Amino acid sequence: MKFLQKSGFRLLCVKMMLSPDQAEADLSWTQSDPESLLGGLKSAGCTSDDTAEGDDRGPKCKSEQPLSREEKRRRRRATAKYRSAHATRERIRVEAFNVAFAELRKLLPTLPPDKKLSKIEILRLAICYISYLNHVLDV
Repeated sequence: MKFLQKSGFRLLCVKMMLSPDQAEADLSWTQSDPESLLGGLKSAGCTSDDTAEGDDRGPKCKSEQPLSREEKRRRRRATAKYRSAHATRERIRVEAFNVAFAELRKLLPTLPPDKKLSKIEILRLAICYISYLNHVLDV
């Protein structure tokens, strides 16, 4: 029985190497409730409910407390300079990630050789190919 499981896995890997677009990805993504996502992003600042009594000039805090460490961090991250630097760092990170995938893709045998693969297909094919090479070394 163990041999049948291994040979079935090898057959799947060979099929993926020959035509990875035939392999189905059974990924089920759950969607979060938008309300719960927004709840975590609200700041701890004053709201219109926190107005001082007898004051018609608009919302004010009842008590002027020093900013917490988290509030200071939020305000610093809200600046244009911080956002711009963060976007630049993220672009560099994503570019390096894509270069690594391209290099890995060059090492994987497929038919046709220049077949465009998604990132998940590249990873799955790499797993199968490494397993195959490992098996070849063991025999």
